[in-house]
Amino acid sequence: MTRGLVENRSMIHPTAIVSPNARIGNQVRIGPFCVVGADVEIGDGCVLHSHVVIEGHTKVGKRNEFFPFAAIGGKTQDLKYVAEPTFLVIGDDNVFRENTTVHRSTHDGKPTTIGSNNLFLCYSHVAHDCQLGNHIILSNSAGLSGHIVVEDHAIVSGMAGVHQFCRIGAHAMVGGFSKVVQDVPPFMIVDGNPAACRAINSVGLQRRGFSEEDIKALKAAYKRLFLKKEVNLANALSAFKATHEADNAQVKHLIEFVEESARGVTR
Repeated sequence: MTRGLVENRSMIHPTAIVSPNARIGNQVRIGPFCVVGADVEIGDGCVLHSHVVIEGHTKVGKRNEFFPFAAIGGKTQDLKYVAEPTFLVIGDDNVFRENTTVHRSTHDGKPTTIGSNNLFLCYSHVAHDCQLGNHIILSNSAGLSGHIVVEDHAIVSGMAGVHQFCRIGAHAMVGGFSKVVQDVPPFMIVDGNPAACRAINSVGLQRRGFSEEDIKALKAAYKRLFLKKEVNLANALSAFKATHEADNAQVKHLIEFVEESARGVTR
């Protein structure tokens, strides 16, 4: 990786504005009217198609692709921000479609973090201090408020909104136009306004190679913990942990997620 444009000038469109202090990797393509700030680091093989803005203390990994009008590394919208240096870290092989917005953290201690192999569709938004894993899909106009954690392989469908400090578990799916105000359990489908737990994500789990035994155990967990909403969750969880399905590795992850929830889980 080199500082400035010395070895990369042929890949940068003449209308782009790239700070001489930006760190640009090899084989990076920066298209027309893009803006890259002084504290930005862009890894090898990234593509900025046109009109992309990457600013702030933002570190971008390898082979990420940014479509027109993506705004990456902007200042947090949190009113507690007092202008100290804050950070955004992005992994490898992510795609940011048109008009995606991703903001830096509010404080300098922990950056907003995005893992690898994620897909952010048009107008999706990742707010300050979010922590995203890998293989996540944010569909068109899906919005994540501040301090949200999203585990691997989760899907947030179009126009869904997620409240601050919520967690979305691994392999979960949030339905379109949903309003999420509590944690979304892993492996489940939630949908509605406010969102409710509807079923396990059977199709997604099958596509990702989960065994029939795993899926059967997760279905049992859904029936015992989420289907009968009139039953107290703590009591249902205590009873379910005595069953043989609770010994399944995937169910153990689900149980730990529920037990660690600070906001309560979507039922």
